[in-house]
Amino acid sequence: MPVKGITNISVQEAKDKFKDNNVQFIDVRTPSEYKADHRKPFKNIPLANLLSKIDTLNKEKEVVVICQSGIRSAKAAKVLKKQGFQKVYNVRGGMSAWV
Repeated sequence: MPVKGITNISVQEAKDKFKDNNVQFIDVRTPSEYKADHRKPFKNIPLANLLSKIDTLNKEKEVVVICQSGIRSAKAAKVLKKQGFQKVYNVRGGMSAWV
């Protein structure tokens, strides 16, 4: 069920945001998953550490969240919304959908 304020976007829509300096890119997979395969400009903040690292993010900027399949990133997006982030995007299909 969609959460108000969280938009599911395609991989292409995420790529289109790469040029925007007002967007933060967060990869919530484990460090080993991130190390094995990731895309710049995604920064690794594992889901388990998200709340403790929330102060490193700017609530005024958009946030694009990704994981391997879209499940953990959807959970992370909900956490971000509850913490006051206004524009949160979840990459539909995650890294598995990345081409």
